[in-house]
Amino acid sequence: MTTTKIGIIGLGLMGGSLSIALQKTSKEFYFVGLDHNKEHCTQALSLGLVNEVVHTLDAISRCNIIFLTIPVDGIIAISKQFRQLDAKCTIIDLGSTKEKISTSIPLEVRENFVTAHPMTGTEKFGPSAAIADLYQDKVVVLCDMEKSGVYQQKVAKELFSSIGMQLVFMDAKEHDRHAAFISHMPHALSYSLANAVMKQEASESIIALAGGGFKDMSRIAKSSPKMWEDIFRQNKSNLIEAINVFQSELDKCQKMVEKEEWNTLNAWMQDANTLHDILE
Repeated sequence: MTTTKIGIIGLGLMGGSLSIALQKTSKEFYFVGLDHNKEHCTQALSLGLVNEVVHTLDAISRCNIIFLTIPVDGIIAISKQFRQLDAKCTIIDLGSTKEKISTSIPLEVRENFVTAHPMTGTEKFGPSAAIADLYQDKVVVLCDMEKSGVYQQKVAKELFSSIGMQLVFMDAKEHDRHAAFISHMPHALSYSLANAVMKQEASESIIALAGGGFKDMSRIAKSSPKMWEDIFRQNKSNLIEAINVFQSELDKCQKMVEKEEWNTLNAWMQDANTLHDILE
């Protein structure tokens, strides 16, 4: 029985959940972790997310498969440090932006890389946030696959399929525009909503009056500021476009309320209702 060594750089929610999911698919995997946070390393070992922890990129570079589950700026920085990889070594990044990552990977190791974005996550972070079904029945977008080696493409497809993910293929630039509207802009709105309410309301009022709607809309404002700062930076132009489009819709709502155009407002709301015909 041949053991496959899987390296995970970044032992938080995404990396930890990935380990749990992959452990269910095969007993032949051996997990090696790397994280700058010593507490995360200790927790990951105690939770059984990894079999061992290493402390250098050189040590984890010997793995057969390496997942990069760290903030997007970190992915770019680390991708430039890989040297002399085995021809079959497969490196898969799980960053939420794709174009800058895809174009920043050095040509000499580009075929080793697969740039992927699993459309999943929670507002929690750290090894203790890892859950078994985070990836189950979710979409993973695989970008610029023509730049990846044939072997690496096969490995990535098989791994993601084995943990129950649906594969979607997309150009990295196209991905980033879609992600700005569907993922990144909603996070900007959630942070804005949280700050707006806190600047107007005392904590006692928030506790007393916050219902399910407010909690749902503000939940992702608990997400890691470091991670989302990096995402906003890398996808700046697309995010600004998405915020402007949202702002125009909010302006419409404001004007209809100001002018008491209730029938028009009702029709506008009904148009919004149709989104869930798509999602359900």
